[in-house]
Amino acid sequence: MYFASNALARVVEKLSIDVWKKVDLSPSHAYLLMLVVEEPGMQPGSLAGQLRLTPSTITRLIEKLESRKLVVRTNEGKITNVYPTPKAKELFPKLIACATEFTTKYYAILGKEECDKLTRTMANMADKLDP
Repeated sequence: MYFASNALARVVEKLSIDVWKKVDLSPSHAYLLMLVVEEPGMQPGSLAGQLRLTPSTITRLIEKLESRKLVVRTNEGKITNVYPTPKAKELFPKLIACATEFTTKYYAILGKEECDKLTRTMANMADKLDP
């Protein structure tokens, strides 16, 4: 399982990087940004849960997006909220187009039904292995 999952991850990563370079973002930055545009004020913990990344990774992604003037963080006491900037909102249609292109490409190669089933299975396995 270890080698098979890593082989799949490398191939999927390559495909996604090729698609997302159109907006000059890594796939992780792009997906985080899409979540923040769709739900302004998200908290880093929620982003970590949805993206299945560690809080420290989320912090680094947010810092990079802040440096590119795509998000801003606000603090309300101990709570941090992440908001999209106007620049991020303007970029959003291109992000959606990249996400659609990525999905279209892997569906064309593997088939929609098989991809959807594999994604559900992998998510379930990840939940069982890391409760």
